[in-house]
Amino acid sequence: MADKSTQKVKLTSNEGTTIEVDRVVAERSMLIKNLIDDLGEETLATESIPIPNVNDPVLRKVIEWCEHHRNDATTSADDDNDTRKKTTDIDEWDQKFMQVDQEMLFEIILAANYLDIKALLDVGCKTVANMIKGKSPEEIRKTFNITNDFTPEEEEQIRRENEWAEDR
Repeated sequence: MADKSTQKVKLTSNEGTTIEVDRVVAERSMLIKNLIDDLGEETLATESIPIPNVNDPVLRKVIEWCEHHRNDATTSADDDNDTRKKTTDIDEWDQKFMQVDQEMLFEIILAANYLDIKALLDVGCKTVANMIKGKSPEEIRKTFNITNDFTPEEEEQIRRENEWAEDR
């Protein structure tokens, strides 16, 4: 059996492009890690793992993130760390990494969710949270090109029902 740190894994995007990555990088994804465990070493050496829900540019971007974070701890202690969940702070490298157009940002979030990469999903969602923090509903609609389809009456009713959530 090959050493995990040098072993390669082939991933195939939904467009049929195959990308070879280090196994430790691919295993940042719990989906891929579990697939590798299920498929076994022999299959891994000869077959490519299909990633049908992710296109080539997004898969390459996700792999770039996984490559940078290849040595990060992936313990369940991370899941229990409430302070990490309650803050929207993002480290500098991740902030730069997430400076992409909105479509790519949302594709990365969807891919991180599908591939079960909790830390990347976290960074993506925090990026969106920071984009809307402190903005009015109108500013948020403008940022994300959302059409307001509420009547003034419906909007007023929603405001009344959610008064308790307003910062005062």
